[in-house]
Order: sequence, then structure tokens, then C-alpha cells
Amino acid sequence: MDLKKIILNANDIIRDAMQALDSSALRIVVVCDEEQRLLGTVTDGDIRRGLLSDCDMKDSVSRVMNKKPLTANTIDSRSQRLKLMNEHDLLALPIVDEKNHLVDLETLNHVMKPQKRDNPVFIMAGGFGTRLQPLTDHCPKPMLRVGEKPMLEHLINQFISFGFHHFYISTHYLPGIISEYFGDGSKWNVDIQYVHEDNPLGTGGALGLLPKSRPNLPLIMMNGDVLTKLNYSELLRHHEESGFDATLCVREDEHRVPFGVIETENQLITDMVEKPTYRYKINTGIYVLKPEIVDSVQIDQRIDMPTLLESHRKNGKRIGTYTSYDYWLDIGQMKDYQKAQSDIQLIFQDGKPC
Repeated sequence: MDLKKIILNANDIIRDAMQALDSSALRIVVVCDEEQRLLGTVTDGDIRRGLLSDCDMKDSVSRVMNKKPLTANTIDSRSQRLKLMNEHDLLALPIVDEKNHLVDLETLNHVMKPQKRDNPVFIMAGGFGTRLQPLTDHCPKPMLRVGEKPMLEHLINQFISFGFHHFYISTHYLPGIISEYFGDGSKWNVDIQYVHEDNPLGTGGALGLLPKSRPNLPLIMMNGDVLTKLNYSELLRHHEESGFDATLCVREDEHRVPFGVIETENQLITDMVEKPTYRYKINTGIYVLKPEIVDSVQIDQRIDMPTLLESHRKNGKRIGTYTSYDYWLDIGQMKDYQKAQSDIQLIFQDGKPC
């Protein structure tokens, strides 16, 4: 969406708002200051009420705008935005960041029918899942059922809900179970292709097996043993607007030490902190990669993603992060799998991402 077509400033007049409403056909325009901080919104109804209150078409748009519009944050999920719009009978919802800068305008039509995205999605599904034995003795970990569906299907459905339709799946352990279940993806109205690792190539090596004929667009890559409500569209937007060559999705975590921590130098105490809390960012195993980063991995090259990204960082590439506050669960151990079973009703409703 071209936001410029629907943004007015406080000095614009009501006639300008009517022209913008007519040309955009969105039934809403937004009023921002010079730094694009949201000041208000204007709808046909706002103008109509203003004219009935003796406003003139040449009056400032600020006389009729809603100065306290309902908004959503960039970190809000699609389901949260849809719920907000349904509760307040809204057709459009301004999306703002933490400083109230206008970032986007969510429309009911867009929420219900997401924009089609040609960016390829690469899902790593070749692991042995040894920590989940005996469940994985005869089943690849991503195909373990969470609720009524394999976790890999939940993951693909989440991408589909954001308009993605071009998938690659990396396989190694019991590949036939995955390919027989998903086939070419036509059951889900998407395209699915498979790349097979004859030998494990690390967390990044399978990139070298991708066909060169894939779409020349940033690729989203992630592990296939994750449940998440991540907004993939927002992740991709952040990557592109930041001008990163690669973006690593991270989460904030913390660890509280239950004891006093003593720091020393030459046996002299330099600091004493009582039960400190250390905060740090963890890798979620979700990446956005420019095509040249993907193409830098050679066929059958064994490499892990941290090593790959660090080598590009040292060579001057812009390797950035995106902090997610959405639900995320890495199903690595039995307790994680059990938690996924209890969480599933909170994450999905009727088989669709919440």
C-alpha cells in the first residue's frame, strides 16, 4: 500500500481529505505531522458530521479528524488486529510503532485476504529428533502431531495465512513420510519442492542445494520443529526497510542468578551485585536472506548458520536482527512437545493461526 496517497498534514483542508478518500477508496485517510507521527484519522462520517456542525470545506482537516483513533502496534499479530477491528466494527486500522509513527494501514480486506507473496520459504525438516525418541523412531520430528496436525503443517499454514505460497523443504531422516504427506502442495494451493541432504550439512548447508531457478527475492528460512505466531510479513518488511543483507529473528530472554555475584580483579572485589538479572537475545532459528547470501553456500558444503552469517558480517555485509515478541516454542525435548500439546488451542483455532 502506498501510504503517501492517504496521508494528510494538519494544514490540509477538508476538501483535500474528501479528494484523498475518493481516490484511495479506503474510506479513511490519516493525518500526520512532519515526522509521520499519527495525529488523527478522517472518514466520510467525520466529514459529514463536521459539515452538519457548520464546518466549511476550506476549514482545516484537524477540525473534523478523530484525534484519538484506535490503533494497533507493529508487534500485534494478525488475529489481534482482526479481533480489534471486529470488536469496534472497523474497516481499517492504523499501525504505529512505539513512538506513534505511522507504519502501515491494516484493512479488513487485507486481513481476510492477505497479499500474495512470491518470496520463497525454506523449511529445514531433516533432523533426527533423537531427544524425542521413541516418538521419532519411525517419524521425522516435524511430522509429530501437535493437536490434530503435524507441527510442519501448522507451520506451513501460518505462512499461507500471510500470503506465502512458494515452499522448499529440506529432508534427510525418513524423507518419504514428509513428501508423501505434503506432495507438491496442491492440497494447500501452494507449491512445495524438496531438497534432500544425503549427509547432514549443518544448519546452513542445505541452502547450497536450492535450485537457482527460485524467485530472485529475499528468502525466509527456518527450522521445521517450531511453533510460532510470528508475523512473517512484518519480519520481511523490517528486513527490506532496514536494508539488511540477512536478518536474524531473535527473542529477548533473561536469567536471574539466585545468589549474590562477586566480581574481582587480583583477588580484590571490584563489584558486588545481589541476585542480578541478565538479559540477552536468543536465536529463534528464523532468518531472512538476500539471494546472494543464499548463493554463497556451495553444493554439499557443510556449514552452520552462525558461521555463515559471521563470515558475511566480517566481509562487510549488513547482518541485522528483528526482535519478535510473538509466541515461539522450539520443540527440542519431550517437555517442549508436551507444552506444545497444551498450548495448541491458544495458538490455533479451527486449524487456522490465531
